[in-house]
Amino acid sequence: MSSRRSRGAPRITDEQIVELVSKLQQLLPELRAHRSNKASASKVLQETCNYVRSLHKEVDDLSDRLSRLLSTIDDDSPQASVIRSLIN
Repeated sequence: MSSRRSRGAPRITDEQIVELVSKLQQLLPELRAHRSNKASASKVLQETCNYVRSLHKEVDDLSDRLSRLLSTIDDDSPQASVIRSLIN
């Protein structure tokens, strides 16, 4: 038994792992098109990491764009208050 596993935690079966990997594959745009082809668990996990990284980069890029936009708008303008209400 792994030292990371807490005592009394339910054991995950191989079937549950296969089901979870299959569900994860369906969520990934890169693998969704290949639904009929079962990707290996390592491929699904690798693509998951890539997808999360791309989402993180997209969030950073959007945050930068929003910061630049806000810096060009007068703080008391109606546009600034609408933008601030959307992000709070």
